[in-house]
Amino acid sequence: MKVRYTLSRSLVIDRSWPFFLDLTVAMGLLAGFYAVLQIARYWLSGPVPEVVISQSPRMLPLYAFYSVVRIGVAYLLSLLFAVGYGYVAAYHRRVETLMIATLDILQSIPVLSFLPGVMLAMMSLIPSRQLGIEFGAILLIFTGQVWNMAFSFYTSLKSIPRELHEACTINRFSRWQRFWQLELPYSTIGLVWNSMVSVAGGWFFLMVCEMFPVGNRNFRLPGLGSYLQTAASTGNSLAMIYGLSTMIAIIVLTDQLIWRPIIDWSDKFKFENVEAAERVTSPVLAALRQSNVLGILHQRTFAPFSEYIYHLISRRQQRHEAEDKVEKSKMSSTVIAVIFAVLIAGLICFAAFKAILLLRHIPGSDFGNLLAGAGATFFRVNVSLLFAAAWTIPAGVAIGFNPKLARIAQPLAQIAASFPATALFPVILLALMKLGAGLGIGSIVLMMLGTQWYILFNVIAGAMAIPSDLREVARLFHFTSMQRWTTVILPGIFPFLITGLVTASGGAWNASIIAEYFHLKDQTLHTLGLGAQISAASDSGNFPVLLLATIIMALMVVTINRLVWRPLYKLAETKYRLEG
Repeated sequence: MKVRYTLSRSLVIDRSWPFFLDLTVAMGLLAGFYAVLQIARYWLSGPVPEVVISQSPRMLPLYAFYSVVRIGVAYLLSLLFAVGYGYVAAYHRRVETLMIATLDILQSIPVLSFLPGVMLAMMSLIPSRQLGIEFGAILLIFTGQVWNMAFSFYTSLKSIPRELHEACTINRFSRWQRFWQLELPYSTIGLVWNSMVSVAGGWFFLMVCEMFPVGNRNFRLPGLGSYLQTAASTGNSLAMIYGLSTMIAIIVLTDQLIWRPIIDWSDKFKFENVEAAERVTSPVLAALRQSNVLGILHQRTFAPFSEYIYHLISRRQQRHEAEDKVEKSKMSSTVIAVIFAVLIAGLICFAAFKAILLLRHIPGSDFGNLLAGAGATFFRVNVSLLFAAAWTIPAGVAIGFNPKLARIAQPLAQIAASFPATALFPVILLALMKLGAGLGIGSIVLMMLGTQWYILFNVIAGAMAIPSDLREVARLFHFTSMQRWTTVILPGIFPFLITGLVTASGGAWNASIIAEYFHLKDQTLHTLGLGAQISAASDSGNFPVLLLATIIMALMVVTINRLVWRPLYKLAETKYRLEG
């Protein structure tokens, strides 16, 4: 009797589990729909550029909701841009060098350099709605998220094994099929881990993007970043604790509900012949795979739609196999490319002319100060990059090779990467000043806090992407630690490592605006550096100096790109590409 009762009870639990799972999924979809309505109502309301930020804990759920929406929308825009930009740069050799140099410049230009123009442009485009101000803040967050994802996708496309391209050619895949069945899957692991560090970067710059001065105006948007900045400026320690606790809770929930399931799902795209013995698993993904609601949605919407798209592509490819049509398409694409190039050249010439008119009012003494500041910032960027690489490379390999360690270290790394270093920096700065060090050394510490995660997350992705059979061969032949690092680990992670170093370098230049010019209570601490000069020019509304400092930074980044990063990218593409 007791055995029958136990079996029947377990049967009831098993049958009720899908019902509760489907109910949870349905409630989540309804909550998402309600959130869209609420954010649309707020964005379409009248513009309020200077919101009074309450420090009451009761406002934290609403502020956190606004910040999560901004970061989420900025991430989606970043993903679309990264995939499109990386694809064009990887497969169009005529513009590849220019596009990568441009990408390297843009990811190194500080957020404050974009800030005045972006906010004024958005408010002018949509003057009667809050959407203009909100979209301006979203674009600023976008500038802190997108570049490393674009570099990651570009690097992945350039390192796809030749035999996979040949297989697609033999099977006559269209560009659409090649993209969905080869290029995007092969790039998934790198995109996932760079997405995590991009979202972490969005949290890092949230305090700058939600509350900032432009000339004589102070923009304040309701959000978690403005809440933390207000609490920090007023010295409200309790509000800081509430805000940081809320942010950490959001990061942990995001890790468990989004990133961990995506990492588990992306493991199937690893390029290997032997399945790994250990892998990262997600109970949330396992539960979602049992949902009847999601299964029905997939069978009746996504699957038929994808089949319809592939059918249309197949028919279109058959119609365009004639040689004359191919030639016409080539001619039309060439004409479009020429027209586009002429338009871009015209815009560049117009912008250069306007810049020359703006720069002619700068006194000669400012040029010397900016060059000296550029040299000081260049030194700090490279020192912070060296110190960051010294610990992130071994730590990232250890996490990537050990799924059990990854389950613990991944959320901790996300919290640490997302933690606004500007909130921790006053404590670090005061401690360094007591030891006799000033902002010059403290700025290196802050640069590391903001940029080391780019290297760590890319190294983790590279270590996870190394095929299990290569690691198994190294174990069977009893490779020493040095042999494993020189023949398996470093060659395997090299493309990912270069991506991490490039984006970390750009992040260090970007972080210089905060590291070298810091508001501490009622005083402003600054040191010699290009970042400090950009921050000071932005605060005072000195747009000519702001433009000149940005140009100098761009020229330095282009030089480094040509002399260092481009040869390393070429080496990763040729010598260290994984082949079957």
